[in-house]
Amino acid sequence: MSALTEHVRARLDDQVRALTRHAAGIQADNDPEHVHRLRVAVRRARAVLRAVRSHKHLRAELKWLGGVCGDVRDDDVLLARLRASAAGFTDDERAAVERLLSGMEKQRRGARRHMLAALRSARFRSLLASLEEAAREAEPDAGPVLKRPRRRFAKAVAGLGDDPADEELHRLRIRGKRLRYAAELHGKKAKPVVKAAKRLQDILGDHQDAVVAEERVRALLDTMDDVPLDVALVAGRLIEREHARKSACRARWRAAAAKVGAKASAL
Repeated sequence: MSALTEHVRARLDDQVRALTRHAAGIQADNDPEHVHRLRVAVRRARAVLRAVRSHKHLRAELKWLGGVCGDVRDDDVLLARLRASAAGFTDDERAAVERLLSGMEKQRRGARRHMLAALRSARFRSLLASLEEAAREAEPDAGPVLKRPRRRFAKAVAGLGDDPADEELHRLRIRGKRLRYAAELHGKKAKPVVKAAKRLQDILGDHQDAVVAEERVRALLDTMDDVPLDVALVAGRLIEREHARKSACRARWRAAAAKVGAKASAL
């Protein structure tokens, strides 16, 4: 067995254990960290299976699981972010923020019920069993493990203009994340790539969170039949703060992307 094969199998086994552990944690309590960690394990398991270039049905099932958990995780992130953005508001203003966010809290409760049903389903148990089997038999295709995501990332960066659309930066974030997870399969020698990709991921992730937060605040206002003046005012302040964060991220992403490309080319 090659070192890469051994590493890939161990990596997939680690993700199966993480899925099992955090699925149990989600069902035992309401700690958002379990949802986050389960979602990360889903992405890393999918990255391993891309390297194997087989088990397409497992990748599809992992995508299903990631979507189920993603709705809850996205609401967790946005709720925490918008409450943090209200730092410095008066007590009355924070109360207005909570009235604004009450609709999102309701959506989050519904998404959590859907997630719990999925984690208790035969479909999820079957997925875990199939992943355990794949972890014993995986045979990576050594050539494309890093080559393909590196090429796609470089192409994505080259295709961006001076002022890319929000959607284009979001797609670049996904490319960078896939490159990072592919690099992780190469062990210690790929640490510079992983570190640089994580930095870019943080910047573009903050950008995307700001984009989504602004959109969700506007959508929450649209769902209210008669928007109170205090709620409208705090919503405007939140939107203004998210717009400023988005602009700050746009000033930093290109240098971070160039560093990722340089480190990946050197590997």
